[in-house]
Amino acid sequence: MGFWKHIKEEFEVIQERDPAIKSPFEVLLYPSFRVMLSYRKAHRLYLKGHYFRARRISQKAARKTGIEIHPGAVIGKGFFIDHGSGVIIGETAIIGDNVTLYQGVTLGGTGKETGKRHPTLCDNVMVSAGAKIIGSFTVGENSKIGAGSVVLKEVPPNCTVVGVPGRIVKRDNIKVPRSDMDQVHLPDPVMEDITLLQHENSALCNRVIDLEKEVRRLQNDAKAQI
Repeated sequence: MGFWKHIKEEFEVIQERDPAIKSPFEVLLYPSFRVMLSYRKAHRLYLKGHYFRARRISQKAARKTGIEIHPGAVIGKGFFIDHGSGVIIGETAIIGDNVTLYQGVTLGGTGKETGKRHPTLCDNVMVSAGAKIIGSFTVGENSKIGAGSVVLKEVPPNCTVVGVPGRIVKRDNIKVPRSDMDQVHLPDPVMEDITLLQHENSALCNRVIDLEKEVRRLQNDAKAQI
């Protein structure tokens, strides 16, 4: 892909997913754009077996952008990292088309595996700020990972995952994440459980009050009969 054609594609991706973009030239300043130029060069070297040269390029890019992408990772088209600082993508990670990551995301390994040890993100996945996806499993297409979540096992397609550890809180997402970049209005299973407990506790307290009234009534009746 030519340089200007790449800029045009990156601008289209950034314009679609970042409302802050105002002009095509701003693309040149985006850490995501700059690190992907370095990644593509490093990845070509990695595939040819020039591992040291590839890592040197990727580490230089990491120091400049705060985004560390191992040159062995496989990344599809339409990839976008918003803000980007603190993003880490491991060697055997595979990323499909039109995937979006936010700052602080880690696609890491457990440290106990060999071979394929990093996650696979299918097409149209969105991973919100600070989320960690650890292990050699797949996050299905059109799925959304909530901010700060820690995902340790496979996620089916069209799901929303939140929490530590990550739990599926919504299935059969209607909207593709890249068309709905909302990181805030996600289901909160912990708050739902707390609310349920509060309602049950309130009902129990009311029952206890009713029983106490009934006991006092029976005691008063007993005294009246004496």
